[in-house]
This record gives sequence, structure tokens and C-alpha cells, in this order.
Amino acid sequence: MNVPLDDRLALLADQAGVDVHWRDALDRPQSTPASTLRIVLRALGLPADSADDVEASLRMLDDERQGRRPPRLVTADAGGGIELVPAQRGRRWKIVGEDERVLGDGELPSGVSTLPAPAQPGYYTLWLDDDEVTLAVAPPRAFGIGDIQGAHRPWGMAVQVSGLRRPGDGGIGDFTALELGARAAAEKGADALAISPVHALFAAAPERYSPYAPSSRLFLNGLYIDPAHTSGEKSVRAVIDTHNLRQELADLEWLDLIDWPRAARARMTILRSVYEWQSVDSAHAERFAAFRRDQGVPLERHARFEALHADFTAHGRPGGWQGWPAAFRDPSSPEVAAFAREHSREVAFHAWLQWLAARGLCGVQKAARDAGMKIGLVTDLAVGADAGGSQAWAHQSEMLHGLGVGAPPDALNRLGQDWGLTTFSPRGLRESGFKGFIGMLRAALAHSGGVRIDHILSLKRLWMVPHGAQPTEGAYVRYPLTDLLRLVALESHRHRAIVIGEDLGTVPSDFRRSIADAGVLGIRVLWFERAQDGGFIAPGDWSHNAMATTSTHDVSTVAGWWSGRDVEWRKRTGLDDPEVDEVAQRDLERRRLWSAMCASNSAWNEDSPPAPDDISPVVVAAAKHVAQTPAPLAIFPVEDVLGLHEQPNLPGPTDAVHPNWRRRMPDTTSRLFDGKIAHAVCAAIDQTRNRT
Repeated sequence: MNVPLDDRLALLADQAGVDVHWRDALDRPQSTPASTLRIVLRALGLPADSADDVEASLRMLDDERQGRRPPRLVTADAGGGIELVPAQRGRRWKIVGEDERVLGDGELPSGVSTLPAPAQPGYYTLWLDDDEVTLAVAPPRAFGIGDIQGAHRPWGMAVQVSGLRRPGDGGIGDFTALELGARAAAEKGADALAISPVHALFAAAPERYSPYAPSSRLFLNGLYIDPAHTSGEKSVRAVIDTHNLRQELADLEWLDLIDWPRAARARMTILRSVYEWQSVDSAHAERFAAFRRDQGVPLERHARFEALHADFTAHGRPGGWQGWPAAFRDPSSPEVAAFAREHSREVAFHAWLQWLAARGLCGVQKAARDAGMKIGLVTDLAVGADAGGSQAWAHQSEMLHGLGVGAPPDALNRLGQDWGLTTFSPRGLRESGFKGFIGMLRAALAHSGGVRIDHILSLKRLWMVPHGAQPTEGAYVRYPLTDLLRLVALESHRHRAIVIGEDLGTVPSDFRRSIADAGVLGIRVLWFERAQDGGFIAPGDWSHNAMATTSTHDVSTVAGWWSGRDVEWRKRTGLDDPEVDEVAQRDLERRRLWSAMCASNSAWNEDSPPAPDDISPVVVAAAKHVAQTPAPLAIFPVEDVLGLHEQPNLPGPTDAVHPNWRRRMPDTTSRLFDGKIAHAVCAAIDQTRNRT
């Protein structure tokens, strides 16, 4: 039985940013049990198991709120005010720019609570007596479509990197295939190419391949390296022959579904041999050493994690770092340092992979821009990372432990969700000066023209589920939205990159206004843009502040929806509602969609919609319908450009039931858009976007 919720515990939870009272997807009031509050507060570094614990934690928060513990970083709007807490008032202050010029100093009168912020966005140092604080001054809005020279109602495509094909790829897409895809899309008029997350996964566990459950969001997936890009085709062919891989690679290349473990083993075998050969090249070694020095401690910790994870996995300790011997759970321990010295070649190999991956992704962005794209790559930033992965191990003080990111029950999942991921602690963010969050943004924007932030509601609040509890037994934890949006806007301008926030699902309307005011585009999807009667709304009524799209990787493609393929999958996987005749319901929805597309002049002959198996006219009409919206940017998944029936991911079922993240494209990337459907879809989009 839950301990009764007393006023002091509720006060602590509220001050710590844990919602005691909240409203569910049906707008019904809910309360968080005291037992859950105590677990969540403990994970935030605020013990609450006893009355004495609660009082001590309240005093700790009061010290932080009053400023008796100086913050590491504060944010402000350019030309606005720097808000000071009581303990910071009446002190001498000085603001120093990145060029070490003093922009202002003086003594703040005790009754004054704000300082004038610099007019120029950027990072500054704020001195309050002897306390050094980083000052992040944000522009009014994130870098937007209107800031891109020559970009008029641009459009783009979205692809899963792993699913792309090229001759000799060995059964998995890579950055060379992506570069070919960028050039091919640009030829059709696309200005952007959105990609699935390319975060670092687990090199020693290739069976864990979901791009949204990475080991680290600070580094890249080494499997996307094309070995021939660094050492040449001739050298790679020699390696393939040495290891008798020719037949294995050919077999993998012909598969319709990616065999991740086999393809990963083959590619890593090649990369390891290339590494040994390249290490004797002094010029190559010097460039790599320079990269390694520049990346510093974060790269070294990631490389050490990969080497340790491989070693422990090989010796019967698979899984996360929590299962390692205690001495190795601390990345700064002498034992970890000794391991790194003893396995220096292995550690260096994983650092080298990051160098090649960064060069590969940088090359794709350059190729996209050289081909005429105004934006180029739009990377994807996952909402969390695996709790047993590199980021959680290397940056423990910034991350939550003992809690998993998820969602409370809603219309899509009546049992709630626990995604098995961790993320930043809101208190850890403040105590580290938001270092991890800034580093993560920079990693996502380093080689792109934009970023899509998955589940952007996480900048305001996240549903956190205690480990071992049911998804229904979680609590909402609040995040410093204003600070995070200011940092997003600042990094966006520094990289001249747009920002898209995935704001689908149950999202408060005031949150959408907040991100729009910050210059962050939301996302609107054809299937969800409905009127109260269930009909599809006209393109002109779509949002002016959101990216428009026909579908996403998690929902049905246009062809799959029209043919009813998604209905078949839901029935097969048990996701259907037995009380609803989904086949009859889809017949009604087809007529509604066709009627809406006819009304927007995207289709004709309203009284005679195509048959379920006649997808070509529907795919073209849907693209034209979405292209007409006032959205500043429209993105079309490559599956909808090609008229494919299968979606990349079906949330809910295991990979054994539905082949999530395994589907490959039907042709090589350089020829992908040569077919009649792709030609018609691209022409309809390009003409529509350029006409209006």
C-alpha cells in the first residue's frame, strides 16, 4: 500500500520538478503515488524516504534557488535581461566575450535583480565576484527556412540510411550510398534529405540495431563507414579475398531484409584490416591523432567503453556496464585506465572509427550542398540512450539512473510505454552547465543543415518509469524548457541549421506555441490532419509553423494505408481493436481521403476512387495534396516517393514479429528515382511547391 502523500513530500516534488497532479490523455485529473515520488526524487539526487530526508532535500533545493550554490550556466535573450537569484544581487559583476574583451562590469545594487544581456548572441563568461558562470545569450528564434538564401518553399525526402543500396555494400547501407541518394534526390529538386539517427550503437552487439536506442548520442555508428572510402577499392578487395568474404558479402547484398549480425561482422572484419594497414601510413596517423586530440576526453571515454564492452561480452558478461565489476563502472578509475593502456590498439580502433564516420557524414553534407540542396542533411536526435550504453557510463553525473523514459496510457497504447531508455537528469543538466546537452546538439549539427529532435516534448517534461515498475506507475518530470530552447536557438544559429521538433501525440497546445515562437518547426502528418467528423482537412488549413509530411517511419506508408497493408499487420500482431471492423472503417476513410484530395485539385473523379490495389494515382495525389500546404518545409519519406507498401518500423511488436529497421530499398540508390511512380511523385511535388 502506498504511503499517504504528505504536504512536505508534495512540496519537495513540486520544487524538484516532479508533477504531483497531472491530467491524462482524456483530460482526467491524476495524482502520482507517494511511493513513485520517492523513487523518482531519489533518482534526481533528492532522498525522500523519511521526514528528515525530505527536509534535507528541501534545504538543498532552497540553497540552489537562492543562489548560494552558483549555477554553472545561465541563459538569456540577446538584448534582454540576465535574471539573478537573491544571493547573486549586490555583487560585483563582469561580462567577458569569447574574444576575452570585457563588455561591461560594475556593482549591482542590492535591489536590482537583472543585468543587461549582450545584444550579440553567443557564449560569454559572467563573473559574480569570484564565481565564474557561463552565459549563453540566445537569438530571438532558431535559424529558419527564411534565413536560407534562395530557399523558397523547399521540400525534401526522408530515408533510412541502413536500407539504402549500392553495388558492393555487403548488405547494409552506408555513407557512400547516402551520398549517392543525396545527389539523386537533388536532381529531382529536393533541397533536404532527412535521415534516421546515425548515433553510435554497440559494436560488440550488432543484434541491437534500433537507431532510436543508441549507446551514445554524442558519436556515430561505425557500421555506416564505407571502407573503400578511406583505403580505396583495390585495398578493400584484397582484404575481402584474404578473409574469404566475397561470397558472404554477395549473399548479404541480395537479401531483402538486413541481416544485421552477419553484415556487421563482415564490415567490421574489413574495417579492422584496413585499420591495421592504414596505421603504418604516417600522414594518415598524424591526421587521426589530431582528430583524437581535438575530441578529447569524450571520445576517449567512448572508445574505452566500446573496448570494455567487447571484452566483457567476449568473457560472458553481455549487457550494460551496470553488470561489470565495480571498478570498471567508473570511467575515471585506475582500473579503466590500466585496461586502456593494455588494450591501446583496440581503444584506438574505436576512436579511428569515429574519425572515419565523421569524415563520411561530412562528405555526404558537402555532396548534398554541391548538388544544389539548400539545406542538405537533416539529422535525427533520439529522445534517449540505452541505460547500459556509452553515454550513460561516460557521463553518469548528467544522466538519470533507475528510471526509464516512456509514456503514460493514451489512445495509442492503453497500457502506457517504457522505452527502456535513459536521458539527462534536469538537475544534472544544471549542475554540469548543460554541457552534455550542448555537446549532443553540436554532434547532431556538426555535419548537417538541420536536425529533427525526436519527442521534443522532452524539453518540457518526460514520463519516467522506475525500473521494475509498470509503465502506468511513472511520473512526469519537468525540464527547464526556456533554457533548453535558448540553447537550441543559439546552436542552431552557430551552425546555420534549421530545427524540427517531433510534436506528435498528446501535446499541450501551449507547448506548440512555445516551440513555434522559438523558431522550431513542428511536424504535421497527413493521417492525423483531421476535422472533428473524421474527414481530412484542406491543405490550406495546415499549420504555417510545422513541417508537412505524408507519413513517418512509425506509421503506414501511403501505399500501405490505401491497400490496407497496415490493417493486416495490426491484425497479425494483435494491435488491432477487436471491437472495430477496421476493414470497413478503412473503406470509409479511403473515400474521405480521396474526396479531400479531389477538393484540393490533387486528384479527380471524386465519385470513383481507385481500388485498394491501385496505388499509383493515390501516391501522386497524396504528395501533391501535402505539397500545397503552407508548411515552410515538406518532407516525403522515400517509401511514399516510390509507392512502397511496407513501413520501416511498427511500434509495439518485437523484431521477430515485424522486421523493424531491416527493410532494404528495391533498387540501388543511384537508380532509385528512375521509375514511373517516383518520377511522377517528384514532379508533382516540385511543381506544386514552386508554383505557390
